[in-house]
Amino acid sequence: MQIKDIYKPEFETVLVMQGGGSLGAYECGVYKALEKRGIKFDVVSGTSIGAVNAGIIAGSKSSNPAKDLEDFWLHISENVTPPFSDVFRSMTAAALSAFYGNPNMFQPLWSPLVPPASMPYLYDLAPLKKTLSDYIDFSRLAPGTSPRLIVTSTDIKTSESVVFDSHKAQITADHLAACAGFPFYGIAWTKVDGRYLWDGSLMSNTPLREVIHASPKCDKRVYLVNLFPARQDSLPENLLDSLHRARDIMYTDKTHHNIRMSKTIKRYLTLLKEMHDMLSNIPLDDEMKERFMRIEQEYHKVATVRGAIIDQVVKIERREDVHFIFEDADFSVPTIKRLIRQGEDDAEKVLSAL
Repeated sequence: MQIKDIYKPEFETVLVMQGGGSLGAYECGVYKALEKRGIKFDVVSGTSIGAVNAGIIAGSKSSNPAKDLEDFWLHISENVTPPFSDVFRSMTAAALSAFYGNPNMFQPLWSPLVPPASMPYLYDLAPLKKTLSDYIDFSRLAPGTSPRLIVTSTDIKTSESVVFDSHKAQITADHLAACAGFPFYGIAWTKVDGRYLWDGSLMSNTPLREVIHASPKCDKRVYLVNLFPARQDSLPENLLDSLHRARDIMYTDKTHHNIRMSKTIKRYLTLLKEMHDMLSNIPLDDEMKERFMRIEQEYHKVATVRGAIIDQVVKIERREDVHFIFEDADFSVPTIKRLIRQGEDDAEKVLSAL
């Protein structure tokens, strides 16, 4: 038997989005550019705010995911007046969010009478769940629907990654909120199916591996959005700069190993196929035929259960001219609009170069 008879890889087009608070508006712009190009996704995945974006794309209430996603971001953005400079406005917006929350995202639970450090969390995501119902038809996030939604959270007690997959079970607002409970900003955990869950970025901020594990039989063409720059040429000048750069390193894309291993496996499979086909066309005596049949059985197993191969990766990465530690907590209208525009422009440049 020729391996071409059994090795016919099916391809899925996958969008992977990271967590990053208000920086998730950049992903909105990226998706706008992808949709304009007519790129359709079989799988949409994400964690933290990336899971929220993915949920809106997969479950768009109006069947216009780019519009619903942008409307969502403009709805949760806030006016900060007077506007001041960009950095000062960001500082003001982050401070206002810390004190008053965001009426469409999270509400403060703390009281002046209770020391914040004595509480396990400071903000509740009930407003986000309510907001999502305006933009998502959750019946579209269930088995038998398309695109497939895969989002991730973290089990607080076991430190395990918890994957929610719309092809296996219904995904609700609680599931999306569970992916976005970021403890470093005091966001509450969410209880789902008896498990207490935090933000999925604590385990991996780029859930490509989880997508591969969830869908191992189809090879992947991946579009990946990286919100945290992998490279910064200048060294930090102060402690806040150091914290900012450390955060970038913690949450930037780290899928290089998965991609490199996938390419290696693909080369090995190609070589094995050529060797198999060559041997299958050579006359063999009875003893060699028997050995070849045993080897061929193992070979077919390798070829058919090899796991998904990453065939192509298109990466769109956010650039930074000004470094500000609380940039991911700035939901001011000008910042959100700028991030959407930047994401769209960057994606257009990358796609035009393909």
